[in-house]
Amino acid sequence: MAIAPPRPKGPPLTALRAFEAAARLGGFSRAAEELCVTPGAIAQQVKALEDWCGAALFDRQAQGVDLSRVGAEVLPGLTHAFDALGAAVGDLRQAAAPGRVHIAALPSIAQLWVSPRMPALRAALPGLQLSVTALETPPNLMRDPFDLTVFYGAGDGVRIAQDEIFPVCAPDVAERLRDIGDLADVPCLSDAVWQEDWARWLSACGCDLRVKGPVYSLYALAVEEAVHGAGVLMGHGALIERHLASGALVAPFHTRARLPRWLELRHKGGAVAPPLQALIGLLSGEGGLQRNLDHVTK
Repeated sequence: MAIAPPRPKGPPLTALRAFEAAARLGGFSRAAEELCVTPGAIAQQVKALEDWCGAALFDRQAQGVDLSRVGAEVLPGLTHAFDALGAAVGDLRQAAAPGRVHIAALPSIAQLWVSPRMPALRAALPGLQLSVTALETPPNLMRDPFDLTVFYGAGDGVRIAQDEIFPVCAPDVAERLRDIGDLADVPCLSDAVWQEDWARWLSACGCDLRVKGPVYSLYALAVEEAVHGAGVLMGHGALIERHLASGALVAPFHTRARLPRWLELRHKGGAVAPPLQALIGLLSGEGGLQRNLDHVTK
């Protein structure tokens, strides 16, 4: 009788993924954030992989971990492998559902820029199944199940608009503002992530005025509060364009400060499926289509 010897077991895929993320990102905490687990779980998976291969992959230090010689040697191959796996999974998703597009966007962009355009997108691309997920940080398009991202960036993606900031408020609040110094007498609303906006704009005006007011964790909520007359908000041009067009918000001062970043689109690159290409064309304004979108959103 033939005897089948037991096959040696390879390392678990989860352990390989945990090590690759920790090595690529420079620590267990950042890897845990990317993989949506705890740092302890990452440490446990890395330890299991080290036990399997019989070598230390990280040098443990009091202030954190550094890649060992073995870890540094194998990292490029694993990163390439997981990127290739992510691309293959993306190809599978696209082949199985070519009319389905999943967008990831900064919450404020999802609420104030993407959402108002959805009716026009549905009208222009009736066969498109469009999903939107709000994320605080851009996903890894090589790994995560998204086809398109809309975030502020350095401008090396598909540029939509340069970020420019300027105060906006309800018309009745604007009546109380004759010059910049009057901002000291009204609440100046801020977003928790963009709290430096006021200082940047005032610096562009050559003014050392200090302003104060409530801080919001959601920029869209701050916009609504400004519409309701709660005070003056530092507006981001692309995000409050609808409110300016409708008259719900006005800009009481002429000065605008341009920031070194852009509202931009990103996709995986390579071959782009026709539905995604059409969507990018609409959102980026190619062929004059942006005018149709703007008309619907006003």
